[in-house]
Amino acid sequence: MTSPSPSSRADSGGVRELRLKRGEERRLASGHLWVFSNEIDSDATPLAAFAPGDLAQIKSQRGQFLGHAYVNPHALICARILSRNPALPIGRELIQARLRAALALRERLHRDPCYRLVFGESDGLPGLVLDRYGDVLVGQIATAGMEALKDTVVEAVRELLSPAGLYWKNDSAARQLEQLPQLAQTAFGEIPEEITAIEAGLRFTAPLAHGQKTGWFYDQTHNRARLTRYLWPGARVLDVCSYAGAWAVTALKSGAAAASCVDSSQTALDFARRNAQANGVALETIRADAFEAMKTLHERGERFDVVVLDPPAFIKRKKDVPQGQAAYRKLNQLALGLIEGEGLLVSCSCSYHLAAEELVAAIQTAARHTGRFVQILESGGQSPDHPVHPAIPETRYLKAFFCRVTREVG
Repeated sequence: MTSPSPSSRADSGGVRELRLKRGEERRLASGHLWVFSNEIDSDATPLAAFAPGDLAQIKSQRGQFLGHAYVNPHALICARILSRNPALPIGRELIQARLRAALALRERLHRDPCYRLVFGESDGLPGLVLDRYGDVLVGQIATAGMEALKDTVVEAVRELLSPAGLYWKNDSAARQLEQLPQLAQTAFGEIPEEITAIEAGLRFTAPLAHGQKTGWFYDQTHNRARLTRYLWPGARVLDVCSYAGAWAVTALKSGAAAASCVDSSQTALDFARRNAQANGVALETIRADAFEAMKTLHERGERFDVVVLDPPAFIKRKKDVPQGQAAYRKLNQLALGLIEGEGLLVSCSCSYHLAAEELVAAIQTAARHTGRFVQILESGGQSPDHPVHPAIPETRYLKAFFCRVTREVG
């Protein structure tokens, strides 16, 4: 007797199922949301019968319900779970519930409506990011399943927040893994050319369509607040890979005497100057590659009391780890060479594939090469509006170490 085809293997509501191979449910039972293609029992429920964005019930080999998921048969992560409640399938009610829960957390955390509203898996909405800039929302969709739910998300956002506009900035490389086109488009409303973010009472603007990611890096908000406790009047600050100058402006408003921003983008530096002026301070900008800029500054005899390193991810894939580790060592070595006497190094990495202890090792190796002694005073991660899912290590990606730097003695 042949097994039922996927079209007939369905629950009473007509939703098809994906069965796992024997024993493959353990990770999902522990709370993870991803199903990999090699975990599917393709004889019982062929992946090829599904189209990108189709919905399915994930079940163990014995038929135990594990969750409601969306499917992409062409991706390594072939299904992502959105609901573990058999009575709450994927649809409008679920999306609304997830958004309400996400909003409740952010409204407790933030005085101003400027934050990451949805952080993918950590908010029960895999593949979706939503950032809020007052009355404007900017979103990114990274998966075919969430792309199929886009209209439902838009409807739920309008109902929950009634914003002036929602803009999809779907230009991330992650979409290629799901065979999705890179594009940006307005979902509804009037979308400004620039976004405005408020951090600790400071007002920042950044480009939207031509800016980085969704326009702002809310994940560093709490780390920038941490910086203020270590500053002292008269400090000279170097903000490397500065983007729109948030670290430098925060430092200047907290008592630093001078700050310089280094970035390869002239547009970013133009916004850094504007942000400084808007907050009543002034800074210097240097358009250059971060490595070359620090080499040149050292050769010119320039020295700083505080150096902040907030580079883009040097390691995007596992195979990039050795090269990326070398880049982080070199960047920190150049930074330590620019700190005169006793100072502060803030060293960050947003590379998930670089473990925190590996960044510490890069800092320590750089210290040995430059004859400096480093003490780690504090470590930080992403801001709480980027919560970590305890069963999904991939949701913890940002590392930041605040380091006292002195000359070696003895």
